[in-house]
Amino acid sequence: MNRATALFISVNATPMNSHIQILDHQFRPFISASEIDKTVHTLAERISADYNTRNPLLCPVLTGSYLFAADLSRALSIPHEVQFVRYTSYDGLASTGTVQEVLPFDSHCTGRHVIIVEDVVDTGLSMQTMLHKLYALHPLSVAICSFFFKPDAFKGDFKIDYIGRNLTNDFIVGYGLDYNGAGRHYGEVYVIDD
Repeated sequence: MNRATALFISVNATPMNSHIQILDHQFRPFISASEIDKTVHTLAERISADYNTRNPLLCPVLTGSYLFAADLSRALSIPHEVQFVRYTSYDGLASTGTVQEVLPFDSHCTGRHVIIVEDVVDTGLSMQTMLHKLYALHPLSVAICSFFFKPDAFKGDFKIDYIGRNLTNDFIVGYGLDYNGAGRHYGEVYVIDD
C-alpha cells in the first residue's frame, strides 16, 4: 500500500457524526465514506475499461466535484489528464436558473476524449450550457460522469454515461457538496433533516 492510499483510507475511516449543523440547517447521515469509496472504484473500473487506449481528459467541474475528481483520478488504471472548469447555478438550497461561466473549457479539449466530472446533476441546466460550450471546441468525444443524479429533477436532453448513485430531490452536503459554501470538507454525505 502506498502512502497516498494509506492516507485516503485513514481519512475516510472516521465514523459519521449522528447529525451535523451547517449554518441554519440540520443534516443527518446519508452515505458513509466506505460506500463512497466503493462507488468511486466501480466508476473508475468502468471508465478504465471504456477508455483503455484513449488517454481521456477529465474535466472536473469546480467546486463541488473536487473530492470526487481526486478520488476518481487516483482510482483510474489508465493514463489520463485533468483540466478543471467552473460553471455554477446554485445559491443556497436551489438552482438560480442562470448559469455563470467562471472557468470555461478551453483549447485543451480540442481533439480529445473529454469526460466531464460532476458532483451532482439535477435539472441539467448547467450541464446543458457546458455541453454547448464544449462541443464548440470540437472534442473527439464527450462523456459525463456524475457521482449523483436526481432523475426526478432532470429536465435535460443528454445522456449521463456514468452515474454513481441516483437521488431523490433531497438536499445533500459533504464529499464536495456544500450549503452556501459550507460543509464540503466532510468525507461522508449528509441529507437535510429539518
